[in-house]
Amino acid sequence: MKINSARDLEVYHFAYELAMDVFQASKSFPAEEKYALTDQIRRSSRSVCSNLREAWAKRRYEAHFVSKLTDCDGENGETDTWLDFAHDCGYILKSDYEKQKAKCQRVGAMLGKMIISPEGFLIS
Repeated sequence: MKINSARDLEVYHFAYELAMDVFQASKSFPAEEKYALTDQIRRSSRSVCSNLREAWAKRRYEAHFVSKLTDCDGENGETDTWLDFAHDCGYILKSDYEKQKAKCQRVGAMLGKMIISPEGFLIS
C-alpha cells in the first residue's frame, strides 16, 4: 500500500484509535476533573495524531521530521501518565486501562522505530 499521507500510517491509526478510546473513557470522569485530567488526557492523546501530521509535512528535512516524531512520542508518554492517574483515581476500569496502556506502548514502539530509522519516510 502506498502511503500518501500521515493518515495512511499504521501508527496514525493506532494513535487515533487510542485518542478516541480516551475520549470515550473521559466522558465519565468527574466534573471536578473537567479542566484538569479530562482536558489534559484528551489534549495529549490527540496531539500524537496532530504531531504525526505535522511530521509528515516536514519529511523533506530529516531533522525536522525526527523532531516532530519526538514530539509525538512525548505526547504519547504524557497520555500514558494521565492514564495512570485516571486508573489510580478510580475513573477507568482496569480492563480499559490495560487496553489503553497496551495501545500507548504499541504507538511508542512504532514511533521509536520511525525515529531510529526515518529514511523510509523521507522525501528524497
